[in-house]
Amino acid sequence: MPEPSPGPPRPASFLLTLIRRGAPAMATATNALSDEVADPTPMRALRRISHIDGPIDVASNDGLLLRAARYIVLVPLLFRVVAVPGAMVVFLLAHGRNGAVPVVAVTAVSVVLNVFGTAWLLRSAPFRPGNAGVLIGIDVLFTLVMGLVLALTVPSEALADAMAVSGKQLIGCVGVLSLAMGLPRGIALALVSFPVRLLGTWLNGHTDIADALSGYSAMLGVLYTAGGALIMIGLGTRLALAYGIRNGRSAERARQQRMLHDTVLQTLETISLKTPGDAEQQLADLRGLARAQAIQLRQTLETSDDDEGSRPLGEKLATLAAEMARDGLRAQLVIAELDDDTLSEVRQIAIRDAVREALRNTMKHSGTDQVVVRMEQRDGGLAVITRDHGAGFSTGTQPPGFGISESINARLAEVGGTAIVESSPGNGTRVTLWVPF
Repeated sequence: MPEPSPGPPRPASFLLTLIRRGAPAMATATNALSDEVADPTPMRALRRISHIDGPIDVASNDGLLLRAARYIVLVPLLFRVVAVPGAMVVFLLAHGRNGAVPVVAVTAVSVVLNVFGTAWLLRSAPFRPGNAGVLIGIDVLFTLVMGLVLALTVPSEALADAMAVSGKQLIGCVGVLSLAMGLPRGIALALVSFPVRLLGTWLNGHTDIADALSGYSAMLGVLYTAGGALIMIGLGTRLALAYGIRNGRSAERARQQRMLHDTVLQTLETISLKTPGDAEQQLADLRGLARAQAIQLRQTLETSDDDEGSRPLGEKLATLAAEMARDGLRAQLVIAELDDDTLSEVRQIAIRDAVREALRNTMKHSGTDQVVVRMEQRDGGLAVITRDHGAGFSTGTQPPGFGISESINARLAEVGGTAIVESSPGNGTRVTLWVPF
């Protein structure tokens, strides 16, 4: 009877993968993020953590996260740059020249290796895990040999303080290995180092096992801290990524709604308005409006932000005025001179689109075909005022429509700006749009 084929492998847990593989497992944090991770509904902490610690694809790696995760290893490296020379100073104060040469020598090598490792991590070259493995292997080998060298070269009465120097190196090495390659390897180094230290103390003439055990309580603290750091950083990163994705989707949805409102919906509303002229003229006007709308939509879909960024705000508003003129609204521009870098591109786009919506509202509701658009510096920012002398309306009774609340206010609020609408029946409408520099 044939054996049943094994099912698909069970997806790995993110936190368990992080514990087993160390900081490089952070590169998997971007995949398999469920909507429950960033659900704003209040829930119990353990339930939230269970959503964050969801199944992941261990083969999926984000290069940027992989490069960023390596910096966590700087903590144990910099610890050894300070702690190993500090233990050497304690040794020299206690024993003077008695055994000083080997202690100073191994301390110098330790500092050189740690400084080199720090510089290697901070360099701008691409991160290569294979090279990192070689460097960590050299570090582990030096750490184990360092204890033996000191045990064989320092006097018996100075052994405890000499082993404290190698102990600082060992503690840092356990931290490096735990963070860079996972807690199991850090634990393995701690276990392997014990018989090596025991051998060194025995060769030095000490038979008390307590001499070899000195410093291991601190090593347990390092393992606990490394595990906690991996878990907390992993949880925080996954949660931040989930919130970023959620907010990005919301922002994109709002952008698409505004684009549809400012293009297709505006055109449909314009078509629904009664226009003078015979049927043939009206049909020609509708065809022209549809053609202009198609061109605008195509430009919106095909034009990148970089293309927009090459044009100053004055040119953007002039293009907008020409667009409104095709639809029958004559906009007179009064533009102040500004440096090209006075206003960021994001704020330029926001205020241009808000001006477009204000002009669309003028065209639909004011009953006039003329409007003045003035741009000026004001209160540490840029103000664009649209003014018409049309029918106006009562701001107290006018219901907030999508055009004002979303296409104008929301756009400007995203970049720290404001919008003020002033109007009254028979006195026209003034819309003041402002964004900070």
